[in-house]
Amino acid sequence: MSPPLAIEDEAASLARRVAQLQEQEQELKASILQLQANRAELLQEQTETQAAIGRLVQDALTELEQRKHNLQISVEQLERRQERIRTEMRTTFAGVSQDLAIRVQGFKDYLSGSLQDLVNSVEQLELTPPEPEPAKMPPKTAKGGDSRSETLRDRTGGPTPTFAEQPFQDRAKQIRRLLDKYRTMPDYYGPPWQVRRTFEPVHAERLSNWFFTQGARGAVRSLGSRLQNILVASAAISVLKSLYGDRLRTLVLANSPERLGEWRRGLQDCLGISRIDFGPEGGVVLFEAPEALSQKADRLLKQKQVPLILIDETENQINLSLLQFPLWLAFAADPELPTF
Repeated sequence: MSPPLAIEDEAASLARRVAQLQEQEQELKASILQLQANRAELLQEQTETQAAIGRLVQDALTELEQRKHNLQISVEQLERRQERIRTEMRTTFAGVSQDLAIRVQGFKDYLSGSLQDLVNSVEQLELTPPEPEPAKMPPKTAKGGDSRSETLRDRTGGPTPTFAEQPFQDRAKQIRRLLDKYRTMPDYYGPPWQVRRTFEPVHAERLSNWFFTQGARGAVRSLGSRLQNILVASAAISVLKSLYGDRLRTLVLANSPERLGEWRRGLQDCLGISRIDFGPEGGVVLFEAPEALSQKADRLLKQKQVPLILIDETENQINLSLLQFPLWLAFAADPELPTF
């Protein structure tokens, strides 16, 4: 091949090569622009994603802070509830006996003298005309039984509930047997009207003194808690229920609906009774006024029923009309303890 032709071929080849390189350059530039666009788009998406993640994290932190706050409030409420439960446990039936016995032991001598003075004062109250001497009574009067005990016997349709008298020694054995049973063999799932709570020696001592020393008519020193007083009263109801059956009717006197509500709940808890056992025709009747209670007790006596009157310790004075009935139990407030 001649030199001119060789040069032309080489020039044409170089021209094609240059054209190819220029096309590749354009393609590369286009690719670079596309990559730059993609990169910008990815950066924008990354920025938006990071912002979304930041918002999610912030929302999650806010929610966690709120939950933490709510949990702290719940923990505080549970701690306060735990403290209330501990306080109630210290003042309720279970767990308080030892502490109560220790507190009572220090006042035992003082309480015994005070209770005896109170009983003597009550017995000296002249609620009925003095009875004539047996020697001066006409034979008809002596036979007719015009004394107060005879009247109560006629009105109740049975013997007068005076547990301190000699003829009731057989019942005294039964009462002591029941008190020992409540103390040594508590039955927490027993039948209704039977004590279902822990009955300690201090409770039995109070009730035994009320039955056999005071003749089931008198005041006992409060145990420092209405729940404890209700437990003693519940045991009295349980014993008398075993003696008189359905003839026994319990009348509770307290000077506010709140305290009567505590009596109702306490008696339900201690005796396993329900709300249907409360009411004018039920086994337990609640009163705020002594006059209404006295009228109810009088009607019960006329119906041959046996009323048991329970008087809350907040009653500072006992209405004289209540002292005429054969069974009444009042709780005397301790002057060294606050009235509840």
